[in-house]
Amino acid sequence: MRKPPAKKTGKRPANPRKRGPSLTARLGRWLALTIMTGAVLWSLLFFTLAPPMPDTSTLWEARKSLGATFLAVDGTVIARRGAFNGALIPVSKLPDHLSQAVIATEDRRFYNHFGMDVIGFARALVSNIRAGGIVQGGSTLTQQLAKNLFLTPTRTITRKIQELMLAIWLEARLSKDEILTLYLNRVYLGAGTYGVEAASQKYFGKPARQVTLSEAALLAGLLKAPSRYAPTNNLKRSRARAAQVLKNMVAAGYLTAAQLNGALRAPAKLARGSAAGGARYFIDWIQERLPSLIGHPPADLIVRTTLDPPMQHAAEIAVERNLKRDAAHRKVSQAALVAFNLSGGVRAMVGGRSYAKSQYNRVTQAQRQPGSAFKPFVYLTALESGLSPRAVIRDEAVSVGKWRPRNFNKKYIGDVTLESALAKSLNTVAVKLSERVGRKKVIATARRLGLSSKLTTHPSLALGVSELSLMELSAAYTPLANGGLGVIPHGVLDVRTRDGRLLYRRTGSPGTRVVSPRQITQMNLMLSTALTSGTGHRARPQNRPAAGKTGTSQNFRDGWFIGYTADLTAGVWVGNDNNTPMRNVTGGQTPARIWRQFIEKASAKLPARALTESPWVVRNDSRSRTNEPGVRKTSDVDTNDVVEQLSSLISKLFAVPGNSKSTGYAIKESEEAVEGE
Repeated sequence: MRKPPAKKTGKRPANPRKRGPSLTARLGRWLALTIMTGAVLWSLLFFTLAPPMPDTSTLWEARKSLGATFLAVDGTVIARRGAFNGALIPVSKLPDHLSQAVIATEDRRFYNHFGMDVIGFARALVSNIRAGGIVQGGSTLTQQLAKNLFLTPTRTITRKIQELMLAIWLEARLSKDEILTLYLNRVYLGAGTYGVEAASQKYFGKPARQVTLSEAALLAGLLKAPSRYAPTNNLKRSRARAAQVLKNMVAAGYLTAAQLNGALRAPAKLARGSAAGGARYFIDWIQERLPSLIGHPPADLIVRTTLDPPMQHAAEIAVERNLKRDAAHRKVSQAALVAFNLSGGVRAMVGGRSYAKSQYNRVTQAQRQPGSAFKPFVYLTALESGLSPRAVIRDEAVSVGKWRPRNFNKKYIGDVTLESALAKSLNTVAVKLSERVGRKKVIATARRLGLSSKLTTHPSLALGVSELSLMELSAAYTPLANGGLGVIPHGVLDVRTRDGRLLYRRTGSPGTRVVSPRQITQMNLMLSTALTSGTGHRARPQNRPAAGKTGTSQNFRDGWFIGYTADLTAGVWVGNDNNTPMRNVTGGQTPARIWRQFIEKASAKLPARALTESPWVVRNDSRSRTNEPGVRKTSDVDTNDVVEQLSSLISKLFAVPGNSKSTGYAIKESEEAVEGE
């Protein structure tokens, strides 16, 4: 008989296994454990890595922000620059749109975090992991302030942890407005300015209390990269960055679309400086480099520079006199000049015709095609490969693949020596030499002498189509003047605080040899001929030996003359900022005349010396000169006729063929792009 089914009681049978805590309880335990572990680790890190906590009361002391006095090489004062005297300007006294522009761009949750923006940090971490590198930062304004006030600029994990600790410590002791006040008054804003007051006075010629919305956006945009976005370097780029800041303000709710459009239609304008002052270009250049030399200055500075006031005056006169004469009928509106001593110290710098109208420095910032002024690097490479100035090569039609360069006058003269070819600036010969020795070797020579800009690998390399700055090209000629030693362009000799504490000093020792004595003598001979019977004859000074090379880019857009004496190297560029052609201006015309007038005036009180009598190269005869400390001794150069004739014979045996078709390089530039002299 079957048992009746058991009655349902509504209760589940007992689980033989004991039930554990719920999921919520487990998560709670893990969260508590994580918090406790984090607290312990944070405490360990704090006691291990935390820097000494400074006294915040000193942060409010009145002072000048990076006040600096700039001295010429002779000790005379050439400029004084400082921010302001008095107490820091509270954020409540500044326009709201200034602080809003900074917060919207740099730290949108500034008023809601405790010194570390966890959300921003996480977002930056994810972005960097995806990109496989550092593409986004997660620092708050408080962290940036902590770094600027108390830490060095070195980028290490330890310093980052210390920065975070100091930020949290500052947040515990200061209000948000106090932190923002300190930040806006201490942050670096380019062109040697620290704080919004200094920057506003520098860029706009007005107090920070009076900046407009567009000006505030420009200042806030500088925080990302002060030197890169400084309006004195590139106003167009600075305004583009300011436009992004304005859009950030709209996204953060500080501006309406109508206010955005109004600000975009009225971008910030730079204040007009004094009409005089070519030296202002030099001071701007120096100020940009001071932070990399000394970091954040502890006090007002005295900066001793390499500038020579009489030479600077001579440079300004030469530029203005020739532009005044040629501007209208030659359609040339701008010029620039830079001069170096034999160690690379800048003696004079004119970055443009008028600093008052344009602070754009055409010596350091403009990149233009040098044309034939690049050819000395080709010829030097050829000399180092075994040719001599008397080697004969044929000037004739030449082709490299489908490319057919032509001479400036579209004529050919047949057999010619290297010396004469360089003096006459023959394009076909330069291309033949470059193809013979190899473009890679020509580029290596240019790099060795100091060119750092990108150089094309196209056959047109020999004709100077790669864009260079006047600063780097002129400095690269200096080893030819000083006996073959490499130089680094510089303008600061030493930096001290007003109480005399030394912060930086340039050693001034001779550089390493980059050109041999033999090739120095050969290049001096060839480039001297360019002044006596070549395209640079208008640059030949009346009072001393000199050497140099002209350069003209396609359609007369750029005119150059780079040359040197036994004491100075100087480079001149003329052209138009909008790259429009001049009216038949070559390097042998306006640039050559500017160069000659400058050299004659700047060297008037210096003894005339042969080019081989560089004070950095001691010759083994009675004319030996050792005018500077740290003289590097080299032996005399053998230049007897037998060796030269033998070199010429060898070069004829291995002469470059007229129509070289062995290369198969793709043509990247048009024929017209390389017709310049």
